[in-house]
Amino acid sequence: MPVLHNRISNEELKARMLAEAEPRTTVSFYKYFHLDDPKAFRDRLYVDLVKLNVFGRIYVAKEGINAQISVPQSQFEAFKQHLFTCHPAFDNIRLNIALEDDGKSFWVLRFKVRERIVADGIDDETFDPSNIGEYLKAEQVNAMIDDPDTLFVDMRNHYEYEVGHFDKAIEVPSDTFRDQLPMAVDMLKDDKDKKIVMYCTGGIRCEKASAYMLHNGFKNVYHVEGGIIEYARRAKEQGLPVKFKGKNFVFDERMGERISDDVIAHCHQCGAECDNHTNCLNDGCHLLFIQCPSCAAKFDGCCSEICQTELKLPAEQQRALRAGRENGNKIFNKSKGLLQTTMHIPAPKDASSVD
Repeated sequence: MPVLHNRISNEELKARMLAEAEPRTTVSFYKYFHLDDPKAFRDRLYVDLVKLNVFGRIYVAKEGINAQISVPQSQFEAFKQHLFTCHPAFDNIRLNIALEDDGKSFWVLRFKVRERIVADGIDDETFDPSNIGEYLKAEQVNAMIDDPDTLFVDMRNHYEYEVGHFDKAIEVPSDTFRDQLPMAVDMLKDDKDKKIVMYCTGGIRCEKASAYMLHNGFKNVYHVEGGIIEYARRAKEQGLPVKFKGKNFVFDERMGERISDDVIAHCHQCGAECDNHTNCLNDGCHLLFIQCPSCAAKFDGCCSEICQTELKLPAEQQRALRAGRENGNKIFNKSKGLLQTTMHIPAPKDASSVD
């Protein structure tokens, strides 16, 4: 049996990826289907994808698969053919090709077995994730977005919504999908007669959310097919107006894809117009927040003066300060503010959930 994990350091793997001459294609896909033995499936597919030099992040569970990967362009057709035939559920599975892509999104293949492909917190055995709402294509999205009897609901985290969303979309303000599901039901409990359109980055969260809304008594539930990525691609291909404003946050090195020229967010430090996410450069923090170029220079890429001071200490002192303390809250939240987020509050367990 070949080794099914990586034995090379992240630093060396990233350097190798950056040195590659061949372009890569960044792609995401998901599928809800039943797997009797997720570990055996993971082991087989891992070996096959390593042979094709695929990098990325893939989760499998008894309920299906969720993947964000990059594939060498010369191997892309071989990858598609293998994927489409390796399991009956993957026959012509939809692949969301990245809108803005330099091919440098991943440098290693991480392939994990999980309880769920998206952490949802649902423990109701009567819930059927296959009973989903109706798919909407780009032209249907545009037709419904101006309908006063239709509500668009953003099923992404608050920091994703902050940099980009559909016109008049409702934010479900939370760091985690598991919290958003009951919140959405409660927020919309008086609107059960309206059309409810759920959307997310690539479709995986809003598809499950549509099933959850149906499970909770909503009747007219829809979700955007392929999420923001597929909507924007199809709208541009068909010459349709793009109703999504700003950036689409993505969970890889890019941290965002530009959908429109609108900048709807602001620097978390000075308030200037800005929608560039970054991670605090202090190894004891790594807070995800929005920072403009001026503040990046002023604070040395840190989220606060506290982290800036710590960053300038000798490496030994930095390690001593980090020892035995909780890492910072990974995500900036307006309700907490930057000062509190540097006080090393434990981060939400599924704050890194991907779509």
